[in-house]
Amino acid sequence: MNELNLSKRLKTVASFIPKGAVLADIGSDHAYLPCYAIIHKTASFAIAGEVSEGPFSSALNQVRECELDDFISVRKGDGLEVINSSVTCITVAGMGGELIKSILENGKEKLTNVKTLILQPNIHAIIIRKWLLNQGWELKNEVIIEEDGKIYEILVAEKGDSYEPYNPSIFEEQLLLGPFLMAKKEPVFMKKWLLEQDHLEKVLKQMEMAKQDEKNKKKKLELTNKLTMIKGALSDE
Repeated sequence: MNELNLSKRLKTVASFIPKGAVLADIGSDHAYLPCYAIIHKTASFAIAGEVSEGPFSSALNQVRECELDDFISVRKGDGLEVINSSVTCITVAGMGGELIKSILENGKEKLTNVKTLILQPNIHAIIIRKWLLNQGWELKNEVIIEEDGKIYEILVAEKGDSYEPYNPSIFEEQLLLGPFLMAKKEPVFMKKWLLEQDHLEKVLKQMEMAKQDEKNKKKKLELTNKLTMIKGALSDE
């Protein structure tokens, strides 16, 4: 079996896979994550799911190259269509928050036996946090990393009390920024939200000069609220 050089992002995702899990990696691309999880004896079996022909072929080739055909099933299908009742852990990495949410929502009847969700949105993690909250999934951990100039958030959830990690007095802020990430306030977290703060201030400045119709006013209020939440979270108070 060949050793795999996984990106920092995917290694971080892999670090949360429970020992002995039956893994389904949705949108697996080259099946690097399932191969890594099997080689490192984290997962006992894995499904690599892909909806497009190109990535599906790449995944098949990678699994063959690693000689893992007995341990990884490469399947072509949309989202959670590819999983069965034996799956205990699902990873979805490298997509937007909206797409990850729709994959989970469209296949939620298949999540009955799943114990762990490990989700890495490229943008809009708030959309996933809201979905987890509404579907009875408890956020257990969050990490934020930077790799090649890009910042990524990784969310880990299990079935449980979905309101557990949230503080009612700063609920909206925690939904936006992440309850675990807010508590830790690591340098990468500060960097991400200072950049967002800067971006919002510029957008609001431009909006000041635009025509103040109802739509514009509503958007301006929304962005101002977001900016206030970010500033409050970044201050040491």
